[in-house]
Amino acid sequence: MFHDYRRNNVFSLIILFAAVLLIVACGPKARQPVSQLDTPQHHVYTGVKLLDQEKYSDAQREFELALELDNKYSKAHTGIGLVKTYMTPADFKGAWDSLQKGAKYAHADDEILFGKVSNIRFYTQSKLEKKWLNLSMDEFDAAVKIDPKHSAAYYFMGLAYKQACDFNAAGQMFAKVLELKTDYVYQADREWNFIQKVQRAMPGSVTGKQIALVTRITRADAAALFMEELKIDVLYKKRTPKAFDTSFKDPEKAAQIAKQGKVTAKDIADHPLKADIEGILEIGVRGLENYPDGNYHPGEIITRAAYAMMLEDILIKVTGDNALATKFIGSNSPFPDLRADLPYFNAVMVVTSRGIMEAQDLTTGEFAPLKPVAGVDALLIIRKVKEGLKFN
Repeated sequence: MFHDYRRNNVFSLIILFAAVLLIVACGPKARQPVSQLDTPQHHVYTGVKLLDQEKYSDAQREFELALELDNKYSKAHTGIGLVKTYMTPADFKGAWDSLQKGAKYAHADDEILFGKVSNIRFYTQSKLEKKWLNLSMDEFDAAVKIDPKHSAAYYFMGLAYKQACDFNAAGQMFAKVLELKTDYVYQADREWNFIQKVQRAMPGSVTGKQIALVTRITRADAAALFMEELKIDVLYKKRTPKAFDTSFKDPEKAAQIAKQGKVTAKDIADHPLKADIEGILEIGVRGLENYPDGNYHPGEIITRAAYAMMLEDILIKVTGDNALATKFIGSNSPFPDLRADLPYFNAVMVVTSRGIMEAQDLTTGEFAPLKPVAGVDALLIIRKVKEGLKFN
């Protein structure tokens, strides 16, 4: 009986072993390389370059080719995690799963470093965690502990601080990349110059700091900048003469007007900058009025010409110099792309003659009136207005 029991156990083990062999045999086989450059390392190298060029589909193909050769290659899984992080729409759950798989197979220092930096990029892009910046800092600390001169860690931590509007810390990170002079030097130089512009603009509000990061400001952004950075309501109270209306008012009409409440727009009910937009509508700035349909169109992009017209209107109201509205009519245009008969010509001349705005391209002298206004440039212009009016 004992021998039968033993024989059955051996038989069971043989079946189990055969099943395992069958599963392994039926599993995906590694693809055989077709050339000397057909290696997991080369495909990942190419994939990272394509990723930095925002060619996400091409980058994913390279990472997948790496996995066909070695399905446990850490950097390939991590690279796919980055692709899923940046693609539109992003797949943050899938991205995290791939990043975790990359960490599971990471053994060498360069694989661990790539994973740590990729986690910083994931947290910065997704912001899924409330403490995403602290998590990024933890990954950064772990990375520089392995290699204190790892440029990628400093560069992407700089981008994290930039997104968190901690511009001083961001500047220090980009400066470190420039000091190391290895990877991401060009990108860090561009970012460092941007940070310098933001610091010169000195945004005083949280909203101002956030708008500094946008490449094209909207009508909503312009309202917020004038209300929170220029403090246009306070400026108007200080600089414009008080008007007293002593004429008779019909009590019923006065009550009707009072009932109407704030000036608002139909399409801003749930807008995060609703208070700023209503403030601007109440004050009245040319170019930031409601459209005839009663909508404000908060997402509409502001052009440089439109911004110049808004600034001209503010200057006229603050200085009381109504002659500014026609001061340059009939003058010759100093800008090759700006005709003197355009409706915004006078406004452009008013702001450029005062050094508030300048030609966008100093080489050609073009003003570029129809180009959008970047957030940091809008802030710098407001800083110049405040300095010119000696208002802080």
